[in-house]
Amino acid sequence: MSKLPGNAGVSVLGDKSLEFYRDPVRFCRQRVENHRSRVFQCRILNRPTAFICSVQGMRELLCEKSNLFLKDPTDLMTNMYGDTVITTNGEEACLLRLSLSSLFTGNCLKSSNDYITSVCERCLKDLSISGQPQCVYSAFKRLGTELVLGLFLNVRAEEQPELFQEISQLCTLHWHGLISAPVSLKVPLWSSGYSTALDARDKLMDIIKDKLENDKQGFVGSLGSLPLPDSSSASQHLLLFISALIPKALASLLTSFTLALSGDQQTRRRLLEDPDYLRLVLLEVQRLWPPFIGGRRIADKNSTLAGFHVPKDYGAIYISHSVHRDPEVFQQPDDFLPERWSGRNAGQEHFLCSFGNGPRNCIGTKLTDVFLKEACMYLLTHYDWCLDPPSQDLEYKWLPVSRPANTPTVSFTQLDQTPSDRSNDTS
Repeated sequence: MSKLPGNAGVSVLGDKSLEFYRDPVRFCRQRVENHRSRVFQCRILNRPTAFICSVQGMRELLCEKSNLFLKDPTDLMTNMYGDTVITTNGEEACLLRLSLSSLFTGNCLKSSNDYITSVCERCLKDLSISGQPQCVYSAFKRLGTELVLGLFLNVRAEEQPELFQEISQLCTLHWHGLISAPVSLKVPLWSSGYSTALDARDKLMDIIKDKLENDKQGFVGSLGSLPLPDSSSASQHLLLFISALIPKALASLLTSFTLALSGDQQTRRRLLEDPDYLRLVLLEVQRLWPPFIGGRRIADKNSTLAGFHVPKDYGAIYISHSVHRDPEVFQQPDDFLPERWSGRNAGQEHFLCSFGNGPRNCIGTKLTDVFLKEACMYLLTHYDWCLDPPSQDLEYKWLPVSRPANTPTVSFTQLDQTPSDRSNDTS
């Protein structure tokens, strides 16, 4: 057992939170190089914290020792969403996951396919119609919003445009609570971002409660009939499922997919001829450009991670970007090589942590896969595309969701389709 490399600093003065949030990837890369270790310590949120940048450390934290490293009950996610499957610990978290899992698998998952297909067509069919470059992140975020509000709340943009727009705006305001200082302050003509987010949350909860009381169809009806711990649990989980988290994650991954294949007609043709290859490409997109930077836990007991001692009450943060580029596991870690997933890294999808890992991984991972594959296949079937203008700054920012700091624009050209292709589209 070794001491964590680095220094936890002194209270307040030694805190490195601002440096981390300014550029978490650079923050971790510099320290990994300086300490020659993919596990190190620093003071973040005024707590001594172990940073985990290796596959081994991540797997121990989230899988083998998940019972020793707990969710922080005081973090902003709990403040903004309440006690949900992603914020609780122990037996409560297990019971919630058991109750909710049926909604994201089997027949419930299959029943979503037609709606997912229809939304992809409606949101993506006009990408080339203006002849002008498109802001792809915004287009994909709209697609994600339509998907989650239609599937989880039975609010469909084409049927209830005003309600859809109201909820979308409230979800955006609510999201800002996760990236604002947790200070609730109101004065005449001004409110803090956090206070505005709390107001948006209250309005969303009113809409959600009305839905749960009066709508017995689809996901809303199924959720309302589950054996959940108390009357507020269903509404808190619906708030989580319709939040901006999911549309932003989908927009992040679809944007990265589009940019990775921009101008690469050879790979796009291969994907159309071999749909199984799409799985490898999406794994590689997720590896290189995970939508979320990582996650945080608190050590409930003295423990170890990757051979280093982690004292009780230390924080532990896994950094997805760094874990996914661990050279011990991923050769040429910075290169886009989808073939690695059918070669050296075949069967190692569990080494990714874009949506968590282990017993606390994202409950909607399978549904997210369906979303992504349907949207990507629509793009591949209907369009050629390229960066427009060809030279753009595609350097990523990583918080709160990964995407190029300067919004990229892409031009789409409609593919000519044979009569049989068009027939298949309408079947």
